[in-house]
Amino acid sequence: MSLISKLVARIVFSATLILSLAVLAPAAQADPPSADGQATLSLSAVLAGQSAPLTGGLKWRVFKANPEADGSHELIQESNVAYPTLTLPPGDYVVHVSFGLASAAKKLTLGPEVQSQQLSLAAGALRIEGTVSDAPIDHSLLSLAIYVPEGRNPQSKLVYAKAKAGDIIGLPEGTYHIVSTYLDTVSGRFMPSSSSATSGKSAAPVPPAIFPSNSIVNADIRVAAGKLTDVTLRHRCATLTLKLVNKPAGEALANTTFTVLTPGGDVIRELIGAFPSLVLAEGEYVVVARHDAKTYQSTFSVQSGMDQDVEVPAQENGKEGPRPDANVLRSD
Repeated sequence: MSLISKLVARIVFSATLILSLAVLAPAAQADPPSADGQATLSLSAVLAGQSAPLTGGLKWRVFKANPEADGSHELIQESNVAYPTLTLPPGDYVVHVSFGLASAAKKLTLGPEVQSQQLSLAAGALRIEGTVSDAPIDHSLLSLAIYVPEGRNPQSKLVYAKAKAGDIIGLPEGTYHIVSTYLDTVSGRFMPSSSSATSGKSAAPVPPAIFPSNSIVNADIRVAAGKLTDVTLRHRCATLTLKLVNKPAGEALANTTFTVLTPGGDVIRELIGAFPSLVLAEGEYVVVARHDAKTYQSTFSVQSGMDQDVEVPAQENGKEGPRPDANVLRSD
């Protein structure tokens, strides 16, 4: 065989080998087709300027891109999962994600393949905790309201009525006013209503109740885009147990009605029982106890974190204590 013939034979062999390898090798970086010709869409969201995806608090909605006759867009799917994977018919869609008060949307065209999309939220995040004397407050005992201030009115626009302590709350960048109210859990601290007691009927158990206390903390907070802002609000309050006694450290008298007032006469709470309890903000108070048609009065102070018993001596002094307003809130 001539030299030229040998070279031609080698070229043909090399070309055949290359073609064989190309047929056997998988296509590089090709999106895998979805089953049954459906589109598979994987979603995630990040705060602007961040790389780590959000892991909770997201609400996803997928709408048809083409509007209905009335201008609305048909909702196709929704999910509360942080990283949902959705199966959809190929077509045009609008994907919307909300994170608290922040949101983002994107129009997509889906074909019969797997597609991943990450939406960026131009927002920040806020997490609120509470303490009393440096001890953390249980999240269930705080009621949080978030406002957008305008001018000299810090509570101009309520944007979050029932925010939960410890949750990560998505908010557009800006300044917010927070009002934190310490909740007073009063389950089991009240006697049955007087009508039940006098009727001779057995009293049903008093259901659990929660009242807002007068311990309220306000704060102005700046939320920056792409950042988590942690805020700790310090309440100054304590739990007081009220008792009407014949002598110091004596047995509490049952069927007593207590009214707690400010020194100026504003009613804080009316309670019924032998030794009911309540949460009060730090300060000075007056307590009026009514028992067997007689009225007794005493004053006391509240110091933050100092839970205590408040004893009202059942001693007549010829003077009847201040009469509380008739429209006071009763436990029964």
